[in-house]
Amino acid sequence: MRRAAPVAGLAARTAGESVLRALRRRSETPEEAVAQAERYVELLGRSKGALMKAGQILSFVPFGSSVPAENRAAFQAAMARLQANAPPMAPELAASVIEEELGSAPDRVFAEFSPRPVAAASIGQVHSARLPDGRPVAVKVQYPGVAEAIRADLRNTELVAVLFQLLRSVIPGLSRLDLREVAEEVTERVSEELDYHQEAKNQARFAHAYRGHPFIRIPEVHAEFSTRKVLTQDWADGVDFAEAVSAPQDLRDRWSESIFRFVFGSLRRLCAFNADPHPGNYRFGLDGVVTFLDFGCVKAFSRDQVTQMQNVMRAVVAGDAEALWRGFVDVGVLSPSDGPSPQEVLDWWGPGLEMITGPQPYRLSPEHVARVIEREFSPVGDSGRVVRKMSLPKDWVFMSRIDMGLMSVLAELGATGDWHAIQQELDEGAAPRSEMGRADAAFWAGRDPLTSTRR
Repeated sequence: MRRAAPVAGLAARTAGESVLRALRRRSETPEEAVAQAERYVELLGRSKGALMKAGQILSFVPFGSSVPAENRAAFQAAMARLQANAPPMAPELAASVIEEELGSAPDRVFAEFSPRPVAAASIGQVHSARLPDGRPVAVKVQYPGVAEAIRADLRNTELVAVLFQLLRSVIPGLSRLDLREVAEEVTERVSEELDYHQEAKNQARFAHAYRGHPFIRIPEVHAEFSTRKVLTQDWADGVDFAEAVSAPQDLRDRWSESIFRFVFGSLRRLCAFNADPHPGNYRFGLDGVVTFLDFGCVKAFSRDQVTQMQNVMRAVVAGDAEALWRGFVDVGVLSPSDGPSPQEVLDWWGPGLEMITGPQPYRLSPEHVARVIEREFSPVGDSGRVVRKMSLPKDWVFMSRIDMGLMSVLAELGATGDWHAIQQELDEGAAPRSEMGRADAAFWAGRDPLTSTRR
């Protein structure tokens, strides 16, 4: 109640339910929809924690037919501020956290420190600074008490129910999942996000692997200026997502290929990916380079699990219904004895990968992604029988998040590319067809991705 009180004096559950009602209610005028959106974004932003994370997801995932058409643009435009522009904490609070964690006031620890944050999100906010040697850095400072608040959120069964209602607004079939397993996986990943030591470790792993890459950048972490609640890393130049979506098409296509290669390339080579794909975590360079931020939520897999994912992809590309059915049975998505037929499974999952299986180059659009999400998760309609029979193993919970998030980001960029060719490079070892593909292949040639050393 304390976290929601600054705006409306409501408990977090009430805040979430208010957003749900606003999403579903038809507005009499466009102005009314905008006013509703602004109010509830303020609620979610000041609530911080788990509710704000749900708002971040709602900010970039296409709503589809589950939300009245006249409300969609207003809510997504307003909620986009939650990606990096949530209401910040007072400067003296940020300074007190740095002093407690690093032993001195910010102006003593750093040669320069801006008390005004450049970004504020669900767990912490970012300040620009300079190290004593003059290097520009970004200092992420965790909100006081947010760790305890989020852990309380995750123990609050009523609030968790509201979170799933919010997400069900854009994923109608979410009710088919094992909520205990989902909650367990979400709790594990979010708990890691609260520990900046763990985030620094995750980021250092990716930075080491991609150091010197031609179009993928990971900022280096400065461990001596980092703790569990303060994370200091190299400053990342580039425009934000709001500017990127209006850039020239060829530049948006380069950025999109970089993002696609990073997400799927990391999974194939490092057996891990950054599982928080919202647009506030990217910086776009005018040279086509993308800098990837925020490694608090990283999901790792075994090599066998990655092979299973590749087998599912190969089956869809080949149009092999039997192989796809076996692949989903192997990972536990479908039961071998009480499930849909192989052809039903292919008819359900295949259209979602049209960006890879369709005519190339393929252009993604928000409308296409909304249709894919509805088809893959809706318990009614052409593939309802498959959706009603599927389950999602714990390890695959964040696969859905990254898949949905990646497509949504690329769709907002209006991405056009030969996605099939990139998939063939990563899964079949095919020769690259694009200039970026050749640069990527040259970078990885003879390199062990797990150690980033030459073999």
